[in-house]
Amino acid sequence: MQTTIIQKIREQFAPMAIYKDPASTNSLFAGRNLPSFVKDFILKRYIDETGVINRLGLTNFLDMVIPERQTDVKDRLDAGEELTLLARFIIYIDLIKGIRRFGIPDLGIKINEGQIPEYVYRNHRGELVDGEKWGIIKLSVLPDEDGKRNHVEMVDYKPFKPYRSVDVEYLRTARTVFSTQEWIDVLLSAMEYEADGFDNMTQKIEFLTRLLIFVEPRLNVIELAPKGTGKSFVFGNLSKYGWLVSGGKVTRAKLFYDKQKQQNGIIKNHDFVAFDEIQTIIFQEPAEIQAALKSYLESGKTTIDRNEFSSECGLMIMGNIPLNEQRRPLSYRYFDSLPQSFRESALLDRFHCFIEGWYLPRINKGIVYKGWTINVEYFSEILHALRTQNIYDIIFDEIVGYDRNADTRDFNAVKRIAVGYMKLLFPHWTHVADVNIEEFNTYCLQPAIRRRGIVKEQCHYIDPEFKTAMPNFWIMTDMKEPVLPSAGVEEDELF
Repeated sequence: MQTTIIQKIREQFAPMAIYKDPASTNSLFAGRNLPSFVKDFILKRYIDETGVINRLGLTNFLDMVIPERQTDVKDRLDAGEELTLLARFIIYIDLIKGIRRFGIPDLGIKINEGQIPEYVYRNHRGELVDGEKWGIIKLSVLPDEDGKRNHVEMVDYKPFKPYRSVDVEYLRTARTVFSTQEWIDVLLSAMEYEADGFDNMTQKIEFLTRLLIFVEPRLNVIELAPKGTGKSFVFGNLSKYGWLVSGGKVTRAKLFYDKQKQQNGIIKNHDFVAFDEIQTIIFQEPAEIQAALKSYLESGKTTIDRNEFSSECGLMIMGNIPLNEQRRPLSYRYFDSLPQSFRESALLDRFHCFIEGWYLPRINKGIVYKGWTINVEYFSEILHALRTQNIYDIIFDEIVGYDRNADTRDFNAVKRIAVGYMKLLFPHWTHVADVNIEEFNTYCLQPAIRRRGIVKEQCHYIDPEFKTAMPNFWIMTDMKEPVLPSAGVEEDELF
């Protein structure tokens, strides 16, 4: 990345900037399976303004709060020691027995071994809910009420949230200092990728499109790509607000609502859920899951055994697709690469956006970022905060015209994608007067039309009753007349 961009990052994001050097730091975290947002939190504590790491201090901190071996934790707890750990834990509310349970999979503490006392739950009401959490927890082994057995008790808890709040206005002001090309490179570096490792702007935008579900509620995306393009890393490392499903069995109860346990599924408490390697995931009772997904993808609501379920969580389906020697799909029927249970046009038509993953480069050493950038924990909080900023929806409505008989799904898809791109690339646009019409058309509107158009075309190949033609969209003048074409343009024309 250019020196001038790095200087701007350090000037505009000084409190949030961090120096990344994977070759130097990977060995420090070896043996500990930590996502990037946790690593950056720790690095910020032990790195100076020149980028030099206090390696001894960092190592001692890791040994204290994130032990490398499961046996160390269990032995120390068994010996009566009270431990404070930074950990990923899973909560389960046992309504039948009136017990709030937790488990720490990475440390070998099973969910039936951990208990959350009433006073801890009461002090953090609304935070200690079903699902996966990161936090600083104090643990001790205490006897059960009947005195016959022991359990691991969470005697104290502090949410892992280094940034209690983030100032979106601060981001907007900082964004004005960067050109669009520079800002795109900043976003890539914040994702821990080197902008110079991408061949062209098409690759960069295709890669950044993965972040749309981080910033736009209930955006549903399909990505088909060859192996080795970084799908798992992006969705499993950059945000604690997402959930990555990699293989295994998936049930309707796990996704939406478990009526036996009377607890919500993973979709309820996350910004997005990403299904990686969709071909390897086993969907049990696929007809029930498909029916629930159709309803949810359409409206954000579904009914599970007379229980209405609603969420703002977006869904991401990621799968592999075979390519030819030119790195293009062997078949024009992209959705043939999806599992049979997902190859239904009525279900797929409810997805808004398609990412052509074959444009992306394979991840190699040269594409891993080294240098100053925005730390991942702050970056993830900013993306999360942008989800509730509705000014971009208002701007879209004021500047975009469309056919009045436009299909509702097409309109909603184009708007959601275009608004997501505005949040990501142009967060400083807060009034119509701020909008650069040419950039809006190039980076927001036309890509939105094209990405929704791919979904329609692929649904048509499954069921010819689905039409491929997209409704017309155009950018309005004050006289409400179209000033730019709405037809999609080719990649080379865009970039």
